[in-house]
Parts: sequence; structure tokens; C-alpha cells
Amino acid sequence: MGKIALSQNISLDGVMQSPGPTDVPFKYRGWAVDFDGGRGGGQFALESVQNAEALLLGRVTYEAMRAFWPTAEGELADRLNELPKYVVSSTLTGPPWNATVLGDDWPEDVARLRKDLDGEIVVYGSRRLSRAMIGMGLVDELRLLVYPVVLGAGDRLFGQTQDKVALRLVESRPFGGGVVSMIYAPATENG
Repeated sequence: MGKIALSQNISLDGVMQSPGPTDVPFKYRGWAVDFDGGRGGGQFALESVQNAEALLLGRVTYEAMRAFWPTAEGELADRLNELPKYVVSSTLTGPPWNATVLGDDWPEDVARLRKDLDGEIVVYGSRRLSRAMIGMGLVDELRLLVYPVVLGAGDRLFGQTQDKVALRLVESRPFGGGVVSMIYAPATENG
């Protein structure tokens, strides 16, 4: 059985929108690169996909990543390019870059992937998809790379939920420039 891991770059106030310079337009697009030259983010991203068997992405994140990674070089680019991608979209058809579209029945498809795959299914960005998966209890691990900045505007990872979502800290680790990684898993009833 696989594990679904959300891997997100966020500001202290929870903004996840466009941390990289090639992401969708945003007032502060590329804000994560200002810290540690983005090196901590690259290391964290590489660690996040080392045990991955697939990527699960929303259409907007898929298109932003597809515009950059196929021509990039290095260990992270090689890994991202070789992984199969599953894209949740109602408008995308016949996508390149080793991708398969998951349509209206995507929650069932994701549950099946989680059951059928042995490795990790990593979700980058994909705000609406990430929020929906958290609400449906489909997330096994939340990997946050938290940057010491308050942006005050932009799309946030967490929105309103039907109920509280209790988490337990699995690991925390500082990177340069005040960036901290925090990995959480759903809390069990006993802890």
C-alpha cells in the first residue's frame, strides 16, 4: 500500500502560492528563492521524491512544472521527469510528460492508486487538490517547508474544514536562512 505525502513550501502565514519563479503569476512570485538561495527547498524537494512512485498534481501545478522541469538538469530534474504523473483535471486531455489525467472520479482513482502502489505518491502545490484530500482523509503525511516570511496575501494551504484535523509531528529540521522543514502525520486516537 502506498502513502500520499503533500510536500508544500509555505510562508509563516500559510501562503503556498507561487513559491518558485516559474509558477503562476502572483504579486510575490518566487518568494521562496529569497531564502538560502532556494537550496533548502531543492534539497527538501529531492528528499520528498526519493521514495516516490508517482506524482499527483492539480492541472495548474502540473502545467507550471511541465513548463520548467523537462529541460532542467540535475538529480531533482531527472527524478521528476522519470516519475509517472497523475493530474486531476476536468479540462486537460492527452497531456505529455509521462502524465495521466484523473477526471471526475479522482477521489476513487486516488484511493485505488494509494492501494495499488507500494511507494509514495507525492503532491506538490495543487492547492485545491491538497485541501480536498486533507478534508477527505487521503493524506498520510504533510511535509511543510516553512519560510520565515509573512506575505499577507495569496492562496493558503489550509482553508475552512468540516472538522478539526489533528496532526502529530514526525520530524522537524532547520535549513539555512531560517527555513524549517516540518513533517506531520495524522494523529491517532491514542496520540
